[in-house]
Amino acid sequence: MKTSLVIATYNWPEALELVLLSILKQSVFPNEILIADDGSSEETKKLIERYSIMFKSGINHIWQKNDGFQKTSILNKSIAKANGDYIIQIDGDIIIHNHFIKDHVQKAKKGFFIHGSRIFLNDSTTKKAIKNSIINFSVFSPGISNRFNSLHSLFLSKYSSNINKNLKGTRGCNFSFWKQDFIKINGYNEDMIGWGKEDTELSVRLINSGLQKLKLKCLAVCYHLHHEISSKEGLNINNSILALAIKEKREICNNGINKYANRNR
Repeated sequence: MKTSLVIATYNWPEALELVLLSILKQSVFPNEILIADDGSSEETKKLIERYSIMFKSGINHIWQKNDGFQKTSILNKSIAKANGDYIIQIDGDIIIHNHFIKDHVQKAKKGFFIHGSRIFLNDSTTKKAIKNSIINFSVFSPGISNRFNSLHSLFLSKYSSNINKNLKGTRGCNFSFWKQDFIKINGYNEDMIGWGKEDTELSVRLINSGLQKLKLKCLAVCYHLHHEISSKEGLNINNSILALAIKEKREICNNGINKYANRNR
């Protein structure tokens, strides 16, 4: 099984650097790293070029022109270019535990996709982490919430993880799936523009297509850097699209990844 780590980012190179530092500490490396860049400036490009030489596989930087919040399209473009059978998706403000990739790989199973948990760092802890390049956190670290989620334990995971269809808390910042399952439902719905619910809507269609969701706890641990909440200008439209996917039991979206298939042959 080949794995592709896809990292969504936009104009926060200081956070992305911590993410890349945490990837360098992985016990198991992904076969490739792709950065899905929704229109960042030259500073992010230079950072990626600097870190690319540190990875055996390099870093594939997929960039699109800044045209507002277009996360669904840049993720589809990036995943279309991915060579891995299995996609592990995070955001560019997520510091990952050193067994994060290993945990996703070991729990990967046909017929399932995985949604993991996250731990929030507060504002002061985030600023300190960025200033001092801190990437190691634990249940005892100051300035974190959801402390139980920071416990890394195969034993605890056995009893706290579960298979369910509950959509609450579904986030693309700690998410993994088989690429063929993603392609089958036409990937992210690009009618969803702006912040929010694109990952939940994708999960709905994955479940409607016959997959089961593994809610993973105490494994694939990750830490979310604090930042201001993005504009929710398009959230009402995205909520309406999500509601239709649930009501009509939709599996496939019309405006998805298929438009990029021929470009990558």
